[in-house]
Amino acid sequence: MAEEDLGEATIVYETPEDGTVERTVQNEHLAYFQDHWIVKMGDDEDGDWDIVRRIPTRHVHYVEREVDEFEEEVKTLRNQVQSFADDVRSKFLGESEDDDQGPLRIDVESDDDSGK
Repeated sequence: MAEEDLGEATIVYETPEDGTVERTVQNEHLAYFQDHWIVKMGDDEDGDWDIVRRIPTRHVHYVEREVDEFEEEVKTLRNQVQSFADDVRSKFLGESEDDDQGPLRIDVESDDDSGK
């Protein structure tokens, strides 16, 4: 069975040793996690382990990816933002998206017949 080609990605970042580095890898070998870009650099001598480099976001100039459909890429980003918002809501407000039934409406009536 042939592997599906997911395209390539290029990351440009700063290193203390080499200055500005541009590296192009297969799309599946570049990921963003916990404020770092993670890049597969290769395999160990026996081919048993992947060697990865974690690059802090502050050292990255840009990342350029080939994508089949830009709309799908944006949808993925939107889903990640929604997931983050749900996590924040849950942690700080003690509620989840399932609890959200819209705004709570309270009818207020005056006991005073004068309308004040």
